[in-house]
Amino acid sequence: MPGTTLTEARVKALKPRKSVREVRDGRLRGFGVRVSPSGRKRFFIHCQHRGERVWKIVGEAGAMSVTDARAAAAEMLTAVRRGEEAPLSPGETLFEAVAETAFRRHERVWKPGTLHVNRSYLHNSIMPHFAGRPVADIDRQEVRHWFARLRATPAAADRSMPVLSVIMREAERMGLRPEGSNPCRGVRRYRRKGRERFLSDDEIRRLSARLTAHEDRWPQQVALVRLLLLTGCRKGELLTLQWSDYREGRLFLRDSKTGPRTVWLPEPARSVIDGLERKGRWMFPVSRGDRPRSAGWLDYFWHRARAEANLEDVHLHDLRHTVASLALRRGETVLAIGRLLGHRKAETTLKYTHFADATVQDAAETVGAALAGA
Repeated sequence: MPGTTLTEARVKALKPRKSVREVRDGRLRGFGVRVSPSGRKRFFIHCQHRGERVWKIVGEAGAMSVTDARAAAAEMLTAVRRGEEAPLSPGETLFEAVAETAFRRHERVWKPGTLHVNRSYLHNSIMPHFAGRPVADIDRQEVRHWFARLRATPAAADRSMPVLSVIMREAERMGLRPEGSNPCRGVRRYRRKGRERFLSDDEIRRLSARLTAHEDRWPQQVALVRLLLLTGCRKGELLTLQWSDYREGRLFLRDSKTGPRTVWLPEPARSVIDGLERKGRWMFPVSRGDRPRSAGWLDYFWHRARAEANLEDVHLHDLRHTVASLALRRGETVLAIGRLLGHRKAETTLKYTHFADATVQDAAETVGAALAGA
């Protein structure tokens, strides 16, 4: 309702909605009234000063008239523009200020890739809804409303929710919200169909044939794809390998999604690595400069190879799933597969157990036949 001149009658007539509602005054720019889902109404000012957003409460709508609130707001706005305004009180600290503090603290915890992705979700999915709001006023009802608005992109919604939760926990740590008041608790995530894709024996043969056909033209890309299939490593783990990481027939990863770990290599994987040309310290170096190859370098080749093998729906990460499925079909334990893939928690490995459905069926038939014969 921009441009509406606030009066006692209009403020009184404002009804709460499922999310926070703000109505700006048409007479004084930067002045308005905020209606919370609970029905609470408060006058506020909102303006820019030296490139920063300033949001402050003027007073409760039930405790002061619109005329008095507008006069007080005018004085506050003038003071802000002169640079005389005092810092925001804890109850008025804006969401974006807490978000930035939370991200600075987690720079030491999150890996660079995770930090980049989380910032993307912050700016694209979270900020458009919560920016400019006092962090203390955000309640579960508002979070549910925000989450519902993201239903068209469930993957982004589910990835954004933990980021918002981190920010809310930071607000509690800073004393801006009561302990245990995280409004993200209890909000159910979207149910998404799992996408674990793995290659059948025939698909592996088709892919291998295409890799062999391209070995002379793209030797490094072919070697990297083969290593992904032979080790179950993540793409980023292999792209950043240094020659000093390869010794005693193993890979000693300096860093991975779960921290440093050792990768035991089968003989075919060792043969692939031993066949690579050594140029500098990186196992997969750029043509010029001292740095490893980027993901885009491999993706171009992969898209071509998988199309030729009629595997357009297969992603590079599915080669990791393939290693897990083959290990399960060969009777390896969940513990061994978890160590093979570098999982920190057994629960992560257990999600692959449905790959062994055919093996379970065979076992059921065998046991059933034995019992029937007895």
